[in-house]
Order: sequence, then C-alpha cells, then structure tokens
Amino acid sequence: MTAILGCIADDLTGATDLAGRLVAHGMRTVQAIGVPHDADPWPDGTEAVVVALKSRTLPAEEAVRQSLAAFEWLERAGCRQFYFKYCSTFDSTPRGNIGPVTDALLEATGSPFTITCPAFPATGRTVYQGHLFVGSAPLNESGMQHHPLTPMTDANLVRVLQPQTTRTVGLIGHATVAAGAAAIARECRALQEVGVGIAVVDAIDDRDLSAIAAGCAEMQLMAGASGLAHGVADVWRARGLASGADVSARLPPVGGSRVVIAGSCSPATRRQVAVMRERHPSLQLDPMALAADESGAVASAVAWAEPHLADEPVLIYSTAEPDAVRAVQDALGAERSAALIERVLAAIARELVDAGVRQLIVAGGETAGAVTAALGVRLLRIGREIDPGVPWTVSIPTHPAGPPIALALKSGNFGAPAFFLDAWSRVQ
Repeated sequence: MTAILGCIADDLTGATDLAGRLVAHGMRTVQAIGVPHDADPWPDGTEAVVVALKSRTLPAEEAVRQSLAAFEWLERAGCRQFYFKYCSTFDSTPRGNIGPVTDALLEATGSPFTITCPAFPATGRTVYQGHLFVGSAPLNESGMQHHPLTPMTDANLVRVLQPQTTRTVGLIGHATVAAGAAAIARECRALQEVGVGIAVVDAIDDRDLSAIAAGCAEMQLMAGASGLAHGVADVWRARGLASGADVSARLPPVGGSRVVIAGSCSPATRRQVAVMRERHPSLQLDPMALAADESGAVASAVAWAEPHLADEPVLIYSTAEPDAVRAVQDALGAERSAALIERVLAAIARELVDAGVRQLIVAGGETAGAVTAALGVRLLRIGREIDPGVPWTVSIPTHPAGPPIALALKSGNFGAPAFFLDAWSRVQ
C-alpha cells in the first residue's frame, strides 16, 4: 500500500471527521485506529491514511511519542505530505498538546515552518485576526471555557499556542488570505525569514480554506482541524493523483440491527438524545447503579435492548445535563466516573454486536474509542458524510471471522438535532 497523504489525528472522532472531508473531496481514505500494523489488509487504491490516536489529553511527552510512531509508519508507507489534525475548538492546555506535537513533526520532517488553522466554517468554527469563534461567540464564551479536561479561556490562538511551542508563533491575517494563494505563499516565506516557525491562519469560509491549501501546497507538514482538509484533497485531485468523490465514497452494504450508543454530554448530543427518545425505545444508564453492579448493568441493558432490535433502532445513553454530571463526578470522581461509563457502554456494544447488531452510531470521542476497542476494530473504510464532520464508515475485518460493521463515530459537538434519526437513510 502506497498512500499520498498521511494524517495524524489526536482523537478518534476527529480522525473520522477528517477522513470524511477527504472522501467528500475525492480521496480514497482508510482510517487506522492506533498505529497500523504492517500486515493489515489495506484496500487497493488507498490514497490517504488517517491514523487515529487518543493523544489529546495525554501528557505531552506521550502524545509526542505516539505521534512520531504514527509519522514513522506513514513515512514508510510512502506518504508525500503529512497533516496533524486536532479539534476545531483547539482543545489543549498551556503545556499542549498541539504545540509539542507540531514541534516534533516539524523536526521529524525537517521542515522549518508550517501553518495551523482550526477553522471549519461548515460547523461554525471560524478564525479572524487570530481569534477563534464558535458561531458568533468567541471560543472562551462558547461553552468550551467549561470543558472538564481542556477548558479554553482565551480565543486568541497566537496567545494560546505560544506557551506550548519552542518556536515563534505568528499570524497570517484575513486580508492576506482574501488576496489568494500566491499572497499566502509570499507571507509564509516572509514570516519564515523573520524567524516565525508556526503561523496561525485566518479563515472565515471555504474559499479561504481552499486558498490556504493551495498557497501551502508544497509544505511537507500542515496542521489544523478537518475543515482545511478539503482544500488539501482538492490540490491532490487537481494534480490528477486522487480518484474523485464518486469512487472514493463507495462502501460495501451492511445489514443487521441498529443501535445508538451515546456517551457525550455536549449540548449537541443532548439535543439529539432528546429528539430520538421521543420516537424510539431509549434507555438511560445511571452511573451510580453502574458503580454498584457493573456487570449486572451491562446484562440488564442488553436484555432490555434485544426485544426491540428486530423492528427499530434503539438508543442507550449516559448523556446527562451538566448539573447531573457534576453530581456524579463529585460522588465518584471525574476520572473514575468517565472510565466506568466508557467501559460499560463498550461492553454493551460488544454484547449487542454478538446478538446481531451491525449498524452503530456512537456519540462522543472517548466513547467511540472504547467501543471500537471492545469490538476489535482497527481499520475503517470511509464513506459519505451524514452531516458535516460525520461520515458513515465500514470496518475492515483484520481476521477472517470478523463481520464488517457500519459505524458512525460522532464527535459530541457535531450533528443536527435529528442526526440519530436521519443517519440510517444514508448508511448505504
């Protein structure tokens, strides 16, 4: 297998988001969960590989180690360009991990300079004068200031990124971006000449992202959210080295029963849960009951779901309002309660797949990681997007006995309110 573009993503649903953008713009894309194995069964014609790590909230040193291991594998696979993907809300802390990983990848590629752009206008994320907006709200007023692991209290990305990196951080403002690809390329050269190593780049719409990708087409490394990826794919397609959207998005058909597993407590997922539970059988898990009898809770949830599976999709969720989440964290501890819920939801998913479920929507990055690990899924073929940032995927069995499973792995913040209802019509 020889791919053109090698991508490293700092979480699972973010990786799927990126892969969906690449497919939508004409690149045959496979996602690996963790650093791939050399013996993995890669589909013929793979043009882009996205390696999904779970490095966003790891200690910076471990995030760097994993990212470099992914880079080394992608380099051996023949990739010509590399992309470091992080969240469109720039989720990080003063120690990283966006800055340290970018530094390490710059050193590994031998590159003196790169750009970073978290804009994803299709989901309301834009960057103007170096400030990140979520819809009309600055990042630090968007709700992200309350994130339990990566609270974002400053919308100024130059200021956020500078403490994380050993390089000088600069800015390519919107006036330059609006002037087009040639102006962006000139500004990159000018910034590099004065010692800037990483430049935050403004983008308020998809035209800006296309111009950025074209202006930075010769860079060996770029960093950003998934929005910029469509421009990167367009560049490769314009060179005649990507297959085109119709071919790249085809997935094999998958039948079987349907389940939604929701672990995210984000506002978007809470709305989606509220819509689905009005129409379909739904079961909310009680974290305190899980703590009292974990295996019993798994068995009870599976027994509840099985009678409904033949007729309709069911929803099993731990999603709750912020006050309820805080109460559980106060009682059990934040890390223990999160790990408990992920473990139980993953065990339920595994039991349901054993019972014949073959189509799953999983909401929440940590939940998606736990579920795919429990199912032994390591490779995903990427199909068409359901909503911006969320494609259907089909697992590629890594041993003959494994059945293919259709999976929609949804970041907690993504998707329209009716996502859990509408997604099924687009699974094939």
